[in-house]
Amino acid sequence: MSAPTHKPTEITAALVAEHGFKGDEYARLLEILGREPTLLELGIFSVMWSEHCSYKSSRFWLKQLPTTGPRVIQGPGENAGVIDIGDGDAIIFKMESHNHPSYIEPYQGAATGVGGIMRDVFTMGARPIANLNALRFGDPSHPKTRRLVAGVVAGIGGYGNSVGVPTVGGETNFDPGYNGNILVNAMCVGLARQDKIFYSAAKGVGLPVIYVGSKTGRDGIHGATMASAEFDDKTDEKRPTVQVGDPFTEKLLIEACLELMATDMIIAIQDMGAAGLTSSTSEMADKGGVGIELDLDQVPQREAGMTAYEMMLSESQERMLVILKPGREADAQTIFKKWELDFAVIGRTTDTGRMIVKHKGIVEADLPVDKLANSAPLYERPYELTPTPKNILPEWVAAPENGQLAFLKSMLGTPHLASRRWIWEQYDTMVMGHTLQRPGGDAAVVRIPGTTKAVAISCDVTPRYVAADPRMGTIQAVVETWRNIAAVGGEGIAITDNMNFGNPERPPIMGQFVGSVQGMKEACLALKYPVVSGNVSLYNETNGQGIPPTPAIGGVGLIPDWTKTAKIALQSDGDLLLVIGRENGHLGQSLYQLARTGKTEGAPPPVDLPEEIKAANLVRALIRESKTTTVHDCSDGGLLVAVAEMALAGDLGVALHPYEGRLPAHAAWFGEDQGRYVVAVTPALAEEVAERAKLLGLACRIVGRAGGDTLTLKGEVPLALADLRAAHEGWLPGYMAGR
Repeated sequence: MSAPTHKPTEITAALVAEHGFKGDEYARLLEILGREPTLLELGIFSVMWSEHCSYKSSRFWLKQLPTTGPRVIQGPGENAGVIDIGDGDAIIFKMESHNHPSYIEPYQGAATGVGGIMRDVFTMGARPIANLNALRFGDPSHPKTRRLVAGVVAGIGGYGNSVGVPTVGGETNFDPGYNGNILVNAMCVGLARQDKIFYSAAKGVGLPVIYVGSKTGRDGIHGATMASAEFDDKTDEKRPTVQVGDPFTEKLLIEACLELMATDMIIAIQDMGAAGLTSSTSEMADKGGVGIELDLDQVPQREAGMTAYEMMLSESQERMLVILKPGREADAQTIFKKWELDFAVIGRTTDTGRMIVKHKGIVEADLPVDKLANSAPLYERPYELTPTPKNILPEWVAAPENGQLAFLKSMLGTPHLASRRWIWEQYDTMVMGHTLQRPGGDAAVVRIPGTTKAVAISCDVTPRYVAADPRMGTIQAVVETWRNIAAVGGEGIAITDNMNFGNPERPPIMGQFVGSVQGMKEACLALKYPVVSGNVSLYNETNGQGIPPTPAIGGVGLIPDWTKTAKIALQSDGDLLLVIGRENGHLGQSLYQLARTGKTEGAPPPVDLPEEIKAANLVRALIRESKTTTVHDCSDGGLLVAVAEMALAGDLGVALHPYEGRLPAHAAWFGEDQGRYVVAVTPALAEEVAERAKLLGLACRIVGRAGGDTLTLKGEVPLALADLRAAHEGWLPGYMAGR
């Protein structure tokens, strides 16, 4: 194929490097084209071959993950994953990162992350019903942390609240490892009918290519490339690559698209996410086995004098691409005109198998669609697996000097365990009226209108575990979401993931990724909990310092009858609290170890997958049989922290039974052994629960009785709930106020 008719810019080695091509990648491009590219073609391939769009360092390993199951309708490869929740209903969900933009411009970076993930969901025909997020910030004492927290939280709340989709859950952590690269992972869950799910394959020749939504501007150009590179001391100069969002336009776009989807006009639909027009057009054409011809003169433009390069690579927000049935353009335009959104026919599908881009009558790009979509390098990068650390015996970590309860109070007032209420109270958690459990519990619960069903949703990972042992740490992350879903009475169906790591060109970092994928595969297979969507975010480094490996997991489960769920709040005076699950007093990588010694060492707590399944099945059965309405899983901080959180949530004290087992008492109270739940039941049911646990081979013991307004433990000064609440609730508001 001959070169396009316009090539005003000389392609130099410096320009090639500026576009992120490494090693022999540019030579590979020349071989594909058989000639030198135009500037636009260079830009197009640079974004399509970026790590962010092509997954060139991770695809080899991601292919090993289990992605199918009896309830999976659509796995990875589309805009989002789709699962069957019965009665013709489907849940569509995905998690994505907006890490680099949020560090550079926290408000807009976080806001557009929320907007982008919602478009991934509603482009498939779902109405978004819930948003979640997983946030990681640096040391609270770092000079940038407070500003970043304020901006990110405001961005998430400002966008989600304005669109009218509740933010129902998530997690926020602080660690010095994120000083140079914060993480903002956004998750969206949507509801659709199974007979109204839309896909992105543009099948058919001569079909109109329709642009809808906001106008195209210069914001976000090379956002995908920026998200595929490390930071350095000049990071702030990258502000122009951060997109600018408009949640009110997004709301209009959701309603207009859902109205269009109620008709029979659509052949395919795709949002313009990373790489904007470039990725959406090429991917839709490739999936449909067709070519595509674009006339950029027809693209609605927000700024004067935009070039073809700027329009094709812009990542302006709130834009969609629709392939319509021929002759339905006027009908579709009427819908978008009603919602006051731009609507333009910008091209046609062809039988040429090529992407041809014209601007002002000049062919700026003429590229083979299949190569553009599928020719990115696939790297099997060298890797060094993280050495398995030694176990830390409980007696190696000293007991607290002033008793368990005093130490509990100090721990609950630290950045690691302090209440996140200041954050989630800035989010509208109840809009739409279907939220049954808000942030602060084990899993969010959102009911399905017109049915008895609800979905349970959880977002989790413990990066210090993953850093110590990527395989086991990722097993724990997967199981933690599954356990949280079980704790509210749900059955985990499938997960999405957000794999946040440093530079994969460094073998130790690539080894973290490999170990993490291996752990995810192992856990998902054992739990029958497949991966249906996800995102990989690499190069989270600044000046060669990578983040802690952070494979965030988002889990979705089903509750058949939402009147039979459990919460963490203690509800009845006199209830007995039982802990179900094995107790080994594991203090390695624990928050107790960190608080007591100032560091974390050793192996993370091991996960016994068969025991996890038995414990979750028992707890789920107790909830569905209405034998308990109060459950909390044991995680960060261990058993005593779990009990304290239950007491605070219900404003009801607990008389703790002294620990009389073989472990050091502090290891029993603060050890982070996995697979454990605290269940509150009436005294009449306690023996039955213990017996059922015993029949399953599960450990079970009574840890206390609910009542009063203090936590008490024999031989220690009682801890008033009011004092504990002040410590727990006070840190984050005080920190954000500069106190």
